[in-house]
Amino acid sequence: MCSTAKRVGLLAIALLVACGGDPRTPEEILADSARAIHDAVITIDTHDDIPLDFATDAVDPLNADRQVNLRKMRQGGLDAAFFAVYVPQTARTPENYQAAKDAALTKFGAIHRMAEDTYPDRIELAYTPDDVERIHGEGKLVAAIGIENGFVIGKDLSLLSRYYDLGARYMTLAHMGHNDIADSANPRSDLGDGREEHGGLSRFGEQVVGEMNRLGMMVDVSHISKQSALDAMRVSRAPVIASHSAVYAVAANPRNLDDETLLALKENGGVIQVVAFNSYVKIQPPERAETLKQLRIDHSFPGGDGPDSIAGMASQDKFEYEQGIDMLDLDYPPANVSDFVDHIDYAVDLIGIDHVGISSDFDGGGGVTDWEDASETFNVTAELVRRGYSRDDIRKLWGGNLLRVWREVDQVAAEMQKGD
Repeated sequence: MCSTAKRVGLLAIALLVACGGDPRTPEEILADSARAIHDAVITIDTHDDIPLDFATDAVDPLNADRQVNLRKMRQGGLDAAFFAVYVPQTARTPENYQAAKDAALTKFGAIHRMAEDTYPDRIELAYTPDDVERIHGEGKLVAAIGIENGFVIGKDLSLLSRYYDLGARYMTLAHMGHNDIADSANPRSDLGDGREEHGGLSRFGEQVVGEMNRLGMMVDVSHISKQSALDAMRVSRAPVIASHSAVYAVAANPRNLDDETLLALKENGGVIQVVAFNSYVKIQPPERAETLKQLRIDHSFPGGDGPDSIAGMASQDKFEYEQGIDMLDLDYPPANVSDFVDHIDYAVDLIGIDHVGISSDFDGGGGVTDWEDASETFNVTAELVRRGYSRDDIRKLWGGNLLRVWREVDQVAAEMQKGD
């Protein structure tokens, strides 16, 4: 679909109203059309983070004060979410490998506890694309599991099988900082990372990709360096995904995929799940960062990026700091849903509708104005309809393409296991 074709959507609505064929306003027609599509398709978000104490009394999946909870999923019509088993990169020592594995198993346990013990009547864990469709058809929310950061396997290839049996259906090969599998798009000086370590995928990383193919676990190229991503697509016998990445040509952030990588992804048969992460969607001018830095100095900002980062500030400092942030957002507006869909438009124009999807990175820093949590998910569909995307286009973007890749990954695994 080209950009011109997208504009036909609103033009057709305007002509319908102008000709007296419908008493509704254009916005009412658009909203009704978007609602019908949103209710008809399966909406899948491929990346939502959880804390270590998820699915406990402290963090109730039903109504915890988080961007994604079961109530907000229902409210916004978000049908399925890949809950992320995320473990941050630390120094590669035997002790840290063990700690990473333990943290991963804790998060696997939390997701299972939510779906199997606490709210089995509301949400169910999917192990296959058919499970996703069956669970959705039964009227329940769908949980799936993705691993963020291959650091959780350390140097132990056999852990992939264990995690797969627990439900992991994709793994992001690296995160912030290089690991034993691949170079990261964001090296970390505190870990001694240079510009490159492996020059892309390591030899062990090639083994990891092969074993993931054999098991039926989708290879995720988000967060890894460009060469690592190109290597992964070269080595993989199955299509890969970028579970939460945006487009470099629209916003020049090293976490985003450039045209060469996107075209390789198309050739591979994979899908980019465009992410609604503010700083990946929209590049702010340096003046904003300078103003924010001074604002934090003036009001003794304690540091940190989470919502609790200002909790320790004196009340007057906190009040004035929040006012300053509001003014900053007026002067330098954060990314919104329209900015986000610009990335979808670009990717669709470059590599085609069959290779693009949607993700949020909620509770991991994601969110843009008008899609700040799961309850606002419908706004994305409304913007897609506004730009003239068809029902079938939107079905593909909201999960159809991801399910197609997942099925192809399963097929490759079946063929490889048959040859074992």
